[in-house]
Amino acid sequence: MKEKTLFFRYVAQNIFGMLGLSFYILADTFFISKAQGANGITALNLVLPMYSLLFAIGAMIGIGSAIRYTISKTQGKDNCDHYFFHALLWAFLISIPFILVGLFFPGKLLALLGADEIIVMTGTDYTRIFMLFAPLFMWNHICNAFVRNDGGPTIAMLATLISSLFNVLMDYILMFPLQMGMSGAALATALSPVLGIMICCIHIFSKKSHIRLVVCRPKISLLFHSCQVGISAFVGEISSGVITMSFNYLILKLAGNTGVAAYGIVANCALVGTSIFNGVAQGSQPLISSAYGKGDPKTVNLLRKLSFITAFILAVCLYLGIYLNASPIAGLFNGEQDPTLQKLAETGLCLYFIGFFFSGINIVGCSYFSATAHAKEALVISILRGFILILLAAFLLSDFFGMTGVWLAYGVCECITALVLLGLLHHIRRSH
Repeated sequence: MKEKTLFFRYVAQNIFGMLGLSFYILADTFFISKAQGANGITALNLVLPMYSLLFAIGAMIGIGSAIRYTISKTQGKDNCDHYFFHALLWAFLISIPFILVGLFFPGKLLALLGADEIIVMTGTDYTRIFMLFAPLFMWNHICNAFVRNDGGPTIAMLATLISSLFNVLMDYILMFPLQMGMSGAALATALSPVLGIMICCIHIFSKKSHIRLVVCRPKISLLFHSCQVGISAFVGEISSGVITMSFNYLILKLAGNTGVAAYGIVANCALVGTSIFNGVAQGSQPLISSAYGKGDPKTVNLLRKLSFITAFILAVCLYLGIYLNASPIAGLFNGEQDPTLQKLAETGLCLYFIGFFFSGINIVGCSYFSATAHAKEALVISILRGFILILLAAFLLSDFFGMTGVWLAYGVCECITALVLLGLLHHIRRSH
């Protein structure tokens, strides 16, 4: 009973925190649609892969280091105190190229991502501002992961939730009363991780905290050791960027800027669903890692089963909610009342979300592999769903079925990946 209580406590708090994270992205899309119309949504959607890359690096270093920290602490190893500072330092070093691109080449980056001259003009300031805050996005991921793994899920949830609500509030203030447009949206988004880090510090510098900021030299070996178990988190995050770039490329050819704007609506709504599954995964991960470190397979198996059941129930609820409300959801982001945009977005929501019946299993299963140090299995699943299968499905199905094929590609990819994941789980159970 204790394990079940902890599971639902950790999962519920992480779901709320991740929902807050996705809510501010939805708010960005909503406010931009009102202030800049379809061009603003298109610019936002074209630059989303860069967000994915930043979040992916932060998640890989943060979650990987936090897992190694938890297992090392449970096993009483001396080097557990090195992981936190080491993660922060490497995140800063890796963020330097992002800062330089933001300073000198934001327009060229947008053009490289597929923007025409109008979209480049619309999105250049937005791109410049958020790229300059790259290290803070990564540090926010790291602090949140360590706090969550150090027995502070409530603080981690509040950090994500409050910073997201702050972003929404600042979005409105900067974009409308202060009339800063896309620059205001970018500044609101860029400032939110600052607040998230400050809230995480409440736990980090408290007496309850076991996290120590021990200064150490950067070591490639220690970074690699952490990233081995964090790589699935990286691929999981970066996959959304790869999917977005691929779909943008295909949709620009099939339906132009209006199609990309429709996909922006679908993709941002899908982030809400993905965030819920990530909440289940991140909520169960510290508990599974701790039980695994103690050599308690019974608890590990119980937590795995609870994670899968919870993810599937949530997937059913999500799809029913989207299917029954596709029209008003699409209309919410269709500020110009474009009938073509409305129809494309409605169809996309109903077809794309079929994939959520399988993606919940894949996200939770991948997190389980990482939490139990099965890095190879986690990497296989992450690469399959994040790169290989989604790209094959998108390009093949779009050739045969046009936009319908684009929308269905996600579900086909996730279904095949789920079958592979269940096969890997069966193989691991037999080997043990």
